[in-house]
Amino acid sequence: QVQLVESGGGLVQPGGSLRLSCAASGRTFSRYGMGWFRQAPGKDREFVAAVTWSGDSTYYADSVKGRFTISRDNAKSTVYLEMNSLKPEDTAVYYCAATKSVGITSWPGHYDYWGQGTQATVSS
Repeated sequence: QVQLVESGGGLVQPGGSLRLSCAASGRTFSRYGMGWFRQAPGKDREFVAAVTWSGDSTYYADSVKGRFTISRDNAKSTVYLEMNSLKPEDTAVYYCAATKSVGITSWPGHYDYWGQGTQATVSS
């Protein structure tokens, strides 16, 4: 089983930045594709970004493209989400997830393991 623990959330002003981290343990991290999802109050969980196990391909939701960057460091068994130019609508609980799927995917059903989430709040 893969254990995922998110960190780096907090309160930030509009236009500011946050860097989220997801530390993995339990199995070989490099064998899993990784994704970030988020869920705002009263809304469904939505896809944010994903990266393949090799780190050679990334994919972003239109709402965050150009502002967020996903990356991974397999030597540290960690995936990151750099969030810039933050907006109030980015406020949500952010979840890290791992998939055994070979290709990149934005479908939650393809992900096998999930973290507990970290809160990011964008407010003046």
